[in-house]
Amino acid sequence: MLHISTPLPSKEEVHKMVLEWGYVPIQPPAGIDLFAEIERLKRAKNAVLLAHYYQDADIQDIADFVGDSLGLSQKAAETNADMIVFAGVHFMAETAKILNPTKKVVIPDLNAGCSLSDSCPPEAFAAFKAKYPDHKVVSYINTSAAIKAMSDIIVTSSNAVPIVGALPSDWKIIFAPDKNLGLYVMRKTGREMLLWEGVCMVHTIFSHQKIRALRLQYPDAELIAHPECEPAILEQADFIGSTTALLNYVIQSPRSRFIVATESGILHQMRKAAPSKELIQAPAEYSCSCNTCPHMKLNTLEKIYNALLYEAPEVTLSVDIMEKARRPIEQMLELSRDLGLLSKG
Repeated sequence: MLHISTPLPSKEEVHKMVLEWGYVPIQPPAGIDLFAEIERLKRAKNAVLLAHYYQDADIQDIADFVGDSLGLSQKAAETNADMIVFAGVHFMAETAKILNPTKKVVIPDLNAGCSLSDSCPPEAFAAFKAKYPDHKVVSYINTSAAIKAMSDIIVTSSNAVPIVGALPSDWKIIFAPDKNLGLYVMRKTGREMLLWEGVCMVHTIFSHQKIRALRLQYPDAELIAHPECEPAILEQADFIGSTTALLNYVIQSPRSRFIVATESGILHQMRKAAPSKELIQAPAEYSCSCNTCPHMKLNTLEKIYNALLYEAPEVTLSVDIMEKARRPIEQMLELSRDLGLLSKG
């Protein structure tokens, strides 16, 4: 990072930095307490910090709310803050902007993308959708704003099964972009769907052979897995659920040992909530046992501090895209409340 002395750079200079780097590459002053300064800036600017479970532990601990995509969407829709700082990946910050078009939404690093979202380019998906004009589009929230704008309803891993199960029986459905989640939803609901061939890089590199070996080594351990994992992993799993569901399962289960097949960031919350439980990260096929999302881990305390201080990088979208994308997200939130998946407040 660059070392900048006072005075602070102008907005135009910050904008040029963001265009070049994707974030504000300025080193915070030496010796400052980043936790205290982030809290001070949040109060001064009436800002809220939302963080996904896959963020580093320090970011989770300083966030105003930590959650999965469904919980973060709800918090983004409810916030009274003037500014939202979203410690996650780009599509999550876009969702916050879509739900809060008049608020400033910043993300610590614009380079924090998503392999799953990237696997569904808008132009290619539009051509695919055009082949099936009689189909409705159910899109996973892990998509760009442009894909959401082409959708009839959005789902998350928390609510995909009950929402698809509640849709009119005469709907012909295209499900995008995660084919593994789509296959899981089809199996749980009995609904036939056309699947887009997208996957999450984190959830598709688990080794089912290594997991089988772990289960032989620890026969008392339960395998818990995210539904973005491949079918060979899900077939072995004792419990399948969203990130929040996995967390709650560890807390409530009488078992004391778990093999966890999802991104390693959730282990921090599991250890905080259930310190007596033993957690084993499911091993990947060709790397170490730690499965981390490189995009999520681009966010740091320094970048969060800079995002608050300089109010950049800002997430911006066209009015047209925001209006089209907001409808299917609001449909999801409304149906989720009707199904008892969200609080009424």
